[in-house]
Amino acid sequence: MDIMNRYRTKNRTVRGIIILLLTVSSLGLFAQELLTMDRSMDIAVENSPDMQQTELALVQSQERLNAQRARLKSQFSIILNPFEYEKTNRFDQQTSEWYLNESASSGGTFAINQRILPTDGELTLVNRFSYDYSFTESALAIDPVNKTYNNRLYLQFTQPIFTYNRTRMELERVQLDYEASLLRYLLMKLSLEREVAREFYAVYSNQMRLVIAEESQKNNLESHEIIRNKVEGGLLALEELYQAEVNLATSRSDVFNSELSLENSKDQFKVLIGLPIETTLMIAAEIQADTVAVNQEMAITHALDNRMELREREIDIENANFNLVQATATNEFAGSITASFGVQSNDELFSQLFETPTNTPSIGLTLNIPIFDWGERKSEIKAAEASLQSSQLDYKIEETDIEVNIRAVVRSLKNLENQIEIQRKTVENAELTYDINLERYRNGDLTSLDLGLYQSQLSDTKMALTNAIIDYKIELLNLKIQTLYDFETHSSIIPEELTIQESE
Repeated sequence: MDIMNRYRTKNRTVRGIIILLLTVSSLGLFAQELLTMDRSMDIAVENSPDMQQTELALVQSQERLNAQRARLKSQFSIILNPFEYEKTNRFDQQTSEWYLNESASSGGTFAINQRILPTDGELTLVNRFSYDYSFTESALAIDPVNKTYNNRLYLQFTQPIFTYNRTRMELERVQLDYEASLLRYLLMKLSLEREVAREFYAVYSNQMRLVIAEESQKNNLESHEIIRNKVEGGLLALEELYQAEVNLATSRSDVFNSELSLENSKDQFKVLIGLPIETTLMIAAEIQADTVAVNQEMAITHALDNRMELREREIDIENANFNLVQATATNEFAGSITASFGVQSNDELFSQLFETPTNTPSIGLTLNIPIFDWGERKSEIKAAEASLQSSQLDYKIEETDIEVNIRAVVRSLKNLENQIEIQRKTVENAELTYDINLERYRNGDLTSLDLGLYQSQLSDTKMALTNAIIDYKIELLNLKIQTLYDFETHSSIIPEELTIQESE
């Protein structure tokens, strides 16, 4: 227990040194960013070209859906024909004579069109009004000049029969396209989160490597002073001082190399999240070695219920079903019923135009009866059925892959838990071994070469522990992405955008 307390105390001291070094090194710098994991992710989402492209595709799908929904509302339109004039010679077959005809008109049409979603019908209210002028030089004309006001108002309903609802299918296709775009956006975001986490922890790892290298340099500097004093006092041979100087130079080189690695990893991280290269980067992170319990069966069940890739496969199946319906409608027996009722009136005087209107009811039935299509419909149906079966097979494959991957991640987490415990114990032993041999070194029972080996062993074990913890954290994030469940907070992480879409 004392060993564990001492390790935790030293761990907190190391973290304090990191924060202090970062704070001191950042003083006086112009452009700087203090980044947490969440802040890094926000910047990456905002600056990533891939995320921007996916977001634009999502906006396009959303606007197409908005447009399709708008088409289902009443559409108002006015068509104006302000002026139309024609003068031409016409042939009268009764008299076998040519005559001059002159005509002019002005008018317009107002219409309200409403698509009926449940039945795929169409209801239209139309009013046409015009003023017509005609002059003819025909010998048979009773009145060579005709001036008439005309108005027709009618309500018409058209209903397709013996076929599928095209309006509903069109709307559902656009809705599925929007949902697919949303899923691609969210999956891209999760993938980006994984990449950001890896680079974020890479910077943190190099920061720790620098701290450990500086600690090793401090220890070598201390041992160099000890052996220099002993050599000057004639207690040790000069060769020991030479070796101590080699050890000190090596530790300084390690610090320099660690600084280079840290700066390189910072540049890579800045490129990934979209920060300017000249930005001074500071990583604010405190990685604990705490492990969490994972229920494998629960993880698999939650993933199969919520994974967006499965919903993508379901959308593929639904689209394949739509294609099958369309293929079935190839050269189909279908028809439509059209019925209308209205009034029509015309008069030379506008004031008398509506005094004696005429009712104009109409109804009609149209049937399309295919006779022979050389097997076109049959082939289209077979092709659509094959596409549907392929989509269903893709769904089953995706299900199996998800379960296999989650099982692998859970096993990996258990292995990493063991590695953390092993590395933690190794660090404790390496610290005790170094302290013991440092005392031996002070007493002259150990050479500086041997002490350098123990120092290197201590540095390596500390770095190995840091990397084991980072690997565990990354794998835990991978499990969260694989299952859409956070086992640290015991909460589902289904994206809010997807929840809103499902509620609509």
